[in-house]
Amino acid sequence: MANAVAKPWPRRQFLAAGAALLAVRAGSRQSRPLRLVTNWYAQAEHGGFYQALALGIYADYGLQVEIRMGGAAVNVLQLLAGGAADFVLGGSPDALAALQSGIPVLTVAAFFQKDPQCLLAHPGVGIERLEDLRGKPIWVSPGANLTYWPFLRAKFGFSDSQKRPYNFSLTPFLLDKYSAQQGYVTSEPFRVRQEGGFDPVVFLLADYGYSPYATTLETTRPFAEQYPDQVRKFVAASIEGWQSYLEDPRPGNRLIREDNPNMSEALLAYAHQALKDYGLLTAGDAATLGIGAMTHQRWQTYFQEMVALGVVEAGLDVQQAYTLDFLPSQSA
Repeated sequence: MANAVAKPWPRRQFLAAGAALLAVRAGSRQSRPLRLVTNWYAQAEHGGFYQALALGIYADYGLQVEIRMGGAAVNVLQLLAGGAADFVLGGSPDALAALQSGIPVLTVAAFFQKDPQCLLAHPGVGIERLEDLRGKPIWVSPGANLTYWPFLRAKFGFSDSQKRPYNFSLTPFLLDKYSAQQGYVTSEPFRVRQEGGFDPVVFLLADYGYSPYATTLETTRPFAEQYPDQVRKFVAASIEGWQSYLEDPRPGNRLIREDNPNMSEALLAYAHQALKDYGLLTAGDAATLGIGAMTHQRWQTYFQEMVALGVVEAGLDVQQAYTLDFLPSQSA
């Protein structure tokens, strides 16, 4: 039985909490549950955390945990820095942005070895390789400018004139068969099939050299230094949650649908299968080091790539953005 029920916070609570100072978290930590804020509305991409909650895995480690789902208007780094969250879900780009801004964010595990970011294209129009999208209109969000778009521009010759504003609607893409759009391999191909009646051509950017970690677990360096045992237990329990979710997602999915009633069973099933088919959690270093793995080499490589693309400053100490100390099978 879960030791807490995951419920979304009202937006006013997010905004009020985000304005708090980092220091307020220290004194009252023991009197409340650990708080994890996800990086989007509840979905299969968060399944392992919900599974650990649903099955009482966190409780088995002596932890009380609450999961609060994020959304389009939620700034998780603000919540983390302000003390309204103990852990948030993010990715390598967020960690480097925080480091560059002087925010003491610390990544303690990386659950997705492959970023699920992809581009979708129409079948049967001659778009068979990623390079074939050069010159075609592509619907992307503003966040692409600091994540994968500089990579596509440098490696595949994409141009800024191709970008079109993506507002989470498939309609512009469906109406123009020579266009493409961003998506997650765990979600948008399913939506295109449902709304457009066809299976899109899918280009998973991780398979083309785009190398950030995704669905990373982030806390702050002060929190990790003050409560190392709780961080270590939270990481270990979350890993067990993901291992269980990949085998049988039903307990976690029940909590996901409680938080997000708009999430369908069909999409959850599709996403769960995509997690396995693409090896998002188990590929790369996770194949030998286990789910959640990170390496110094992978972080350094990604950092150097972002420096070369002009996204981050060369003088940063990337090892301040992460630690391997809390991973069960690894050490710094």
